[in-house]
Amino acid sequence: MKKINVKLIVLVGVVFVSFSSIITKFSHAPSLVIATYRLGFTLLLLLPTVIKNKIDEIRKIDKKTLRICIISGVSLALHFATWISSLRYTSVTSSTVLVNTHPIFIVLGSYLFLKDKSSKKALLCIGISLTGSIIISTGDSSLGGNVLFGDILAILGAFFVAGYMLIGRVARQKLSVTSYTFIVYLSSTVTLFILTISTKTPLYPYPPEEWLRFLALAFFCTILGHSIFSWALEYVKPTFISTAVLGEPAFATLWALILFNEVPTLWQITGSSIILYGIFKFTRIKESNNDIPDVKTFSSRRYK
Repeated sequence: MKKINVKLIVLVGVVFVSFSSIITKFSHAPSLVIATYRLGFTLLLLLPTVIKNKIDEIRKIDKKTLRICIISGVSLALHFATWISSLRYTSVTSSTVLVNTHPIFIVLGSYLFLKDKSSKKALLCIGISLTGSIIISTGDSSLGGNVLFGDILAILGAFFVAGYMLIGRVARQKLSVTSYTFIVYLSSTVTLFILTISTKTPLYPYPPEEWLRFLALAFFCTILGHSIFSWALEYVKPTFISTAVLGEPAFATLWALILFNEVPTLWQITGSSIILYGIFKFTRIKESNNDIPDVKTFSSRRYK
């Protein structure tokens, strides 16, 4: 397959992913319910393929790898729970940009737990992104405590998805993408279900339009969004995908402007530009250096 075609497909995937925050904003269901059904429907959509092609591989998974996948799923569940909740308090722009700061936590986690060292240029890029995060949070704090709380939830979402990715680096060495994803989604769905029940959040009834939103999040944003990124890694460089997904906040901000009349503030525009520039430069470093964590882990996102 020609790379140019794959790249176009990846960009289409970015557009689909960018609707995640928009569909979530339209939903009136509790955040935990949205997250639970998004992962649950995704699981059901993957089930026929898994049964047909991957059931033998899954049956042969050793206990250690299974435990790692389960922990990864718990991290992904916490990512969705915090990030989706953030959209109740802060803007689409702040939420989608701040949740994309997960490379910062991946670098820190890789250094602390995997003993990966980063170059000075990579650390400088991380510092630039941190500066942008501070600018956004400073600006949003003037809009009220709830907005700042939403920003914190988005950053927590970045933290948890970084954990999911770092753990996935280990599990993916022994499993195919499909098998790993299925087990992680299963673990994540169970975790979210437990959180929903334990907080006495009603799983039903919801009107038909809400169920359509849950299904749209699963099919368009997850299957046709994030799954495309995993598929495309076979044909294009991880750096391209890592760079391409930075388009998500830009598209999401545009849709929010059109549909919700959410006009980004000067603080948000400035901070977002600095963050995206820092992460963009960080991913480009991978082209010429091998001393930073594998960018492939950055492109297998949430998460959102």
